[in-house]
Amino acid sequence: MQRPTYGQPPPNSPPLHHPVPQHVSTVPQLRSPPPPVPQQQSGYGNPYQQQAGPGAAAPSHAFGAYGGFMNDQTAQMGFQVGQTALKHGQEYVEQNFNRYINVSALKHYFDVSNSYVVNKLFLVLFPWRHKPWSRKQTIGPNGQEGWFLPPREDLNSPDMYIPVMAFVTYILLSTLLAGLRGAFQPELLGYTASAAFAIVFLEILGLKLGSYLLSISNDSQLLDLVAYSGYKFVGIIVTLVLSEIINRGQGTGGWAGWTIFGYTFLANAFFLLRSLKYVLLPENSTDNSRGAMHTVARSQKNRRTQFLFLYSYIVQFETVRYGLALWRKGGNGLALGWKSWSESAAAAVVAGTTAAAMYIDAKTGIGADIKALKGFKRGGQIWEEAVAKKQASLYYLWEESALRRGNNECIWSREGCYTWTQAYDRVHQYAQWFLAEGVKPKDLVGVYLQNSPDFMLIWLALWSIGSAPALINYNLAGEALVHCLKISGATILLVDADEALQARINESKSVIEGQLNMRCVNLEDAKSVVVTLPAQRPGNELRDNVKGGDPMCLLYTSGTTGLPKGCQFNTDRMHLVCSQRKAGTARTVDSDRWYDCMPFYHGTGGCAALNALCTGMTLCVGKKFSTSQFWTEVRDSRATWITYVGETARYLLAAPPSPLDLQNEVRGMNGNGLRPDVWIKFRDRFGITEIIEFFNSTEGVFGLVNYCRGDYLATSVGHHGILRRRLLQNTFVPVRSDTGTGDLLRDPKTGFAIREPYDVGGEMLVAVPSEKAFQGYHNNPGATEKKFIRDVFQKGDLWYRSGDALRRTDDGRWFFLDRLGDTFRWKGENVSTAEVSEVIGNFPGVVEANVYGVQLPNHDGRAGCAAIYIDPAVRGSFDYAALLQHTRTRLPKYAVPIFLRIVENMTPIHNNKQNKVPLREEGVDPAKVYKGDEIVWAEAGGKTYQPFTESHWENLNSGKARL
Repeated sequence: MQRPTYGQPPPNSPPLHHPVPQHVSTVPQLRSPPPPVPQQQSGYGNPYQQQAGPGAAAPSHAFGAYGGFMNDQTAQMGFQVGQTALKHGQEYVEQNFNRYINVSALKHYFDVSNSYVVNKLFLVLFPWRHKPWSRKQTIGPNGQEGWFLPPREDLNSPDMYIPVMAFVTYILLSTLLAGLRGAFQPELLGYTASAAFAIVFLEILGLKLGSYLLSISNDSQLLDLVAYSGYKFVGIIVTLVLSEIINRGQGTGGWAGWTIFGYTFLANAFFLLRSLKYVLLPENSTDNSRGAMHTVARSQKNRRTQFLFLYSYIVQFETVRYGLALWRKGGNGLALGWKSWSESAAAAVVAGTTAAAMYIDAKTGIGADIKALKGFKRGGQIWEEAVAKKQASLYYLWEESALRRGNNECIWSREGCYTWTQAYDRVHQYAQWFLAEGVKPKDLVGVYLQNSPDFMLIWLALWSIGSAPALINYNLAGEALVHCLKISGATILLVDADEALQARINESKSVIEGQLNMRCVNLEDAKSVVVTLPAQRPGNELRDNVKGGDPMCLLYTSGTTGLPKGCQFNTDRMHLVCSQRKAGTARTVDSDRWYDCMPFYHGTGGCAALNALCTGMTLCVGKKFSTSQFWTEVRDSRATWITYVGETARYLLAAPPSPLDLQNEVRGMNGNGLRPDVWIKFRDRFGITEIIEFFNSTEGVFGLVNYCRGDYLATSVGHHGILRRRLLQNTFVPVRSDTGTGDLLRDPKTGFAIREPYDVGGEMLVAVPSEKAFQGYHNNPGATEKKFIRDVFQKGDLWYRSGDALRRTDDGRWFFLDRLGDTFRWKGENVSTAEVSEVIGNFPGVVEANVYGVQLPNHDGRAGCAAIYIDPAVRGSFDYAALLQHTRTRLPKYAVPIFLRIVENMTPIHNNKQNKVPLREEGVDPAKVYKGDEIVWAEAGGKTYQPFTESHWENLNSGKARL
């Protein structure tokens, strides 16, 4: 495993490596024999022993009566030359032909015996009572596990001998029967061979396409599929022969022909259904080593079952029927005219081309790229059209939806519901109230509110008068609260009537009103006036001067490493998001209902809610996230989409299973932060078919989107097809940076940054034409300047620093590695906290793992520590030794956490994301750690985690203990 180099290594340190995160695989590895090493070719069951190499002495019995001739020096020289030429010829064939077909593996499929052929033919024709169907395995010549036995030793193993012979026999037999009827033509042999080959080719192409779309991949799978596809010719031959005998040379028509055809077809279909099950529906396995067959997701398994049935019965019926169609009307059917053959060939070419195009598109992502680029272009055109009409304000998108949807339900909530007409009127009433309070276009109004329909209506009302809200985190108090309000420059603050929120405001009210000159207004007091005002639409002149660079809201960073920073979310950016439906790239329709209980002051929660309203979907408002109430509200609101952030899915997954888990109408979920170790578990438990995971930050400069419907893109945070990879290869660039200081590492010879390969990854930089590409932190130019860096790859260039480390695979899937400040260095290596968290999170009983590095006395770097929350049901019997072994077998030695902090409760921050800062500051000193938590550690060479006490801490302090 390789690790990203974020820091400059000390002198004489070992080479640095880069991390490749481990992601849970649900793709079965089909273990047909892999190509053996040259000296082990006999491992396929070759009955002949490997000959001695050039120059080796031949055994005394090797040449019998010819020994005298072979003792001649000239003959020996010629023999050695011949051996050498033969060896080089074999090497040439293996090196060149193996690029297309694995010759060594192919030998395995022809390793048959007479008894195998007879028994296999009987099995193909009479499969009904055969047991078992599983293939036999053994230890390979190099100690590999899961090595399949060759056909001669396993009746269930696919072979090539019978399919190839049956294919050839079918062609010869068909022309022979035609000749017996006097219908032979010279072209008939070629016609029949070409048609049969086209059938097999298209069938294999369809199988490969289906396997790809169902995430089934293996190097030797093609040979398995070719073999299974060829067994149908056995049934066709039997049908032809028996039909000719019974019908006395009149072909395969009549009741006899159809009866024989029906039997051989059903026998072949049943044989394929049982034999291919190990390919498409592997049994569960707990073996996580490479090459093991992993558990297949339930929804994926259902699709594979349907595909298996479709291939075994429907496809086989059509192909076998076509193979017999030449004889359906007796011998005259064999004399195909050129016209009918041309039509069949043309149809085959069209079908093959279509299937090939689908396969290439799925493999390269060209279709998705083109759709995304066209959508982006069309979104830009829609924006330009809006600007030309002086309708840049997002209010017009909302208004269009409201007028179109009329008396349909607009907003659902426990507090009450609104039709689109009612919401439209209430928005205008709020607008009149804001105007009466002196709010002008371009002003920001502070909102300190919990989720509610009024939150959204207030937001829309501010748009209607050319203003925008400053979204204040209602969990903030004291200095942080005052800081955020000061940044906004607002003169009015709307405060929720909730007692806890009122109390936090009252604590700082004298500063807010005295020093910031900001008036605090209780929302309930405002509402009592709003409902009495006329629902008069504000004039267009209030919105005429809205520009793309104006904020549609002011968001704030989480503030986990300091005071929050304000970031304006630009109008043109949100307009592009809300125009997806018109641009043809949206996955939603008007009838969708979007449930959102993520805080509206947070970018994900608020923007998802606004997008629903601006595109005509019903918004279902959840006041706040609650594990116990989440699915109840989803069911009651009849939601079809849900919003998630951070660890939301993990907390829902941690709840006890319920018979109601699948009793919902949810089709998809949208958000960010879905962790790899819970992605598939959550999707399958709750029946979610579509996941839109996006990767972005509050600043909004570097963004990715992953629309996922299966396992192929699962756990990735974005996907770029071949076109976007080409277009963005010098726009999104991974570089090496220092984990300690956060500085970019530069080549001492050139002074420029060190670019990393995409499949290794590093901190992502974004090429920008100017500093205007990032609107900057609101009223904080100093923090804004730190996000830019110059002279990265050439003098004068300008790049934006994302602060996030990612990698991209060769097929365009993006995976998150770590936040720049989260990666830590231990034993001269960089440790990715995201990678370690995923491995620990996959261990049974671990609900959540929050990984960070802690400083220890007398040790350089930071030692790994994982704060884990254990399922209360298994906490008393939790196997710490097994957890340690689990991490040691899946992580490099330096990445295995030395310490575990067993936490009493999961403690996410306000937006359901993990917070490492306080845990990192407390470290593992027993005197500083919260008394409800417990610290355990694994001593050097230890086999389990044991309690870490004050005496152990003193030993570290005194230097008696080394790690």
